[in-house]
Amino acid sequence: MKLNYIAFAVPFFASFMLLEYYISKRKNKEVHHFNESVANINVGIAERISDLLTTGTFFFIFSWLHTNFSIFSIESSATTWILLFLATDLVWYWYHRLGHTVNLFWATHIVHHQSDDFNYTAAARITVFQAVARGLFWCVLPIIGFKAEMITVLLLIHGTYPFFTHTQLVGKLGWLEYIIVTPSHHRVHHSSNPEYLDKNYGDMLIIWDKIFGTYVEETNESQYGLTKSLGSYSFLWQHFHYVLELGVAFRMAKTFKQKLKVIFGGPNDIDGRIRSLLERKFSKKAIDIQYSKKLINAVIVKTIITMSVLFFTILFSNYLSISSEFLLTGFIILSVIVTGAMLEQKKWIFHLEFVRIGIVGYLAFSVFPNPLLLIAIVLIGIVGVLFYQTIHSKYQELLFSA
Repeated sequence: MKLNYIAFAVPFFASFMLLEYYISKRKNKEVHHFNESVANINVGIAERISDLLTTGTFFFIFSWLHTNFSIFSIESSATTWILLFLATDLVWYWYHRLGHTVNLFWATHIVHHQSDDFNYTAAARITVFQAVARGLFWCVLPIIGFKAEMITVLLLIHGTYPFFTHTQLVGKLGWLEYIIVTPSHHRVHHSSNPEYLDKNYGDMLIIWDKIFGTYVEETNESQYGLTKSLGSYSFLWQHFHYVLELGVAFRMAKTFKQKLKVIFGGPNDIDGRIRSLLERKFSKKAIDIQYSKKLINAVIVKTIITMSVLFFTILFSNYLSISSEFLLTGFIILSVIVTGAMLEQKKWIFHLEFVRIGIVGYLAFSVFPNPLLLIAIVLIGIVGVLFYQTIHSKYQELLFSA
């Protein structure tokens, strides 16, 4: 069988998240919060499923650029692999630095910094937009002359290593602190402390920060998240609030120069009152919500089911039709939207649940085209439509009552 073994990244990273949670409890360190962890994992789930498209697309782009525009023809050898490692890390540094200082790129990267927790679940906060931005920066490498196959291997390494720097359970690592990016360095980077802002951009090597003057040693305890906490666990709001902020700022800008500054200026150039305005219109902050045991259990079960669907979708992706892959992707995205909205006790999630059930029914019949199954699916659909409001009320009562 031609399985996609990238799927095993899902249980691999999930097992380390659980291990970190177990160790933190043993050490009596509160580094996980239920709502934050679910919101973090939701972002990671969406990025994993979108990788089915972006990874293959960028491999094609890298190959095309290398074939048509490469300056040199660089063959695989120990020396060229070392050079490529240094080149990818340097490109990553500048992609990351610009991702914090240019609004256009900060809009794709801000989701990674929204969590007020700092742990392995926060490492999962990578969006498809960030993956695309990163891939565009790496397009310089095939133009230099590195082959797509080599670049893809380094991409996998660069995608794996940073996961392990997102933890509060590992202290300083002695002489390694002078060379590689450690958890201590990355805690500084995720900190919202004024003295730590916009520091330690390195991915695997800390030397670039020391060369370009953005290095700071960890000396004080960090506060994590954005300088103005988002206070929302909505999957959609987390992804698009800053895009909306830029849109409002762009519309308010009176001159062409001011409009350019909105796009290519820094986050400090955007009026902070715009977010408050948008929050009043589109989102309420999820502060001090008391979750019922039923709701917590429902979110946990839905998250486990979604991660299982994600795993098997990636594992068997070579055998899925385009329509099946599209529907499974839709099911997964709707699922993370639903669990994020459940954390904010949004009443409209039932309508998405109805769509999710419809997708399951369609996929079940496409795999097992049995007339009896079709009749059962149709009958369930009819009952759902006829008693929609009653089921909706019972659903809300089940989840949101104490």
